[in-house]
Amino acid sequence: MFEPEKKRYLTRGVDETIPPELQLFIWEAIDHMPQPKDYLQVFTLTVENGLQCIHHTSEQPEYEMTYILPTVENAVTAKIYCIDSEEYCTMLLAEEY
Repeated sequence: MFEPEKKRYLTRGVDETIPPELQLFIWEAIDHMPQPKDYLQVFTLTVENGLQCIHHTSEQPEYEMTYILPTVENAVTAKIYCIDSEEYCTMLLAEEY
């Protein structure tokens, strides 16, 4: 799942609301997590004390990691799903699911 050579897409909602540096950070977080990986990765983005917090979870196998990014200029609050459909991977906002 989520092999780096697979094509990766994002929805219009992600493109319009999530800064490119956060999009790249999310793909890298998936790339650096241990194997095996679930087909669904969930990222909850919040802003706490002016810092961008990213809480990454998946169900099978259970995985949880929190990242705090101090240098993001346009911090956002959103829930993002990354889905591996075997042919390609897609990043989308939770409300677009």
